[in-house]
Amino acid sequence: MNQGVGVVGLYVRDQEEALAFYVGKLGFRVHTDVGTGDYRWLTVQFPDQPSFQLGLFVPGPPALDAQTAQTMRALVAKGAMPPLVFTVSDCRASYDKLRADGVEFTQEPIDRYGTVDAGFRDPSGNGWKMIQARD
Repeated sequence: MNQGVGVVGLYVRDQEEALAFYVGKLGFRVHTDVGTGDYRWLTVQFPDQPSFQLGLFVPGPPALDAQTAQTMRALVAKGAMPPLVFTVSDCRASYDKLRADGVEFTQEPIDRYGTVDAGFRDPSGNGWKMIQARD
């Protein structure tokens, strides 16, 4: 039996805003976009990683009650969720391009641990580390 992680969920405040960011700025593409009632299952994937999806979900029912959803939205907005890692071939060039596209960086590229990394946030406040892949 083959096993592995297929979807990692990420809470966002607005799915359309998140979709514009992840597809329009980071280069992901839509994998699944379906809904029922007020619930929308929206996943994106990076073209070079077809077996992995990033779920862009709004905190709320059916997974969370209203009070918990409100708490989660506040935590995401503060950048309190664990950072995700975005791997790139050239951190400095990616930083320049994404910054020109309006991505909010929290850390400029820095040489560290034998590679180069930078930090940015998505429009919902989720933190990302952008790390240059080792040769």
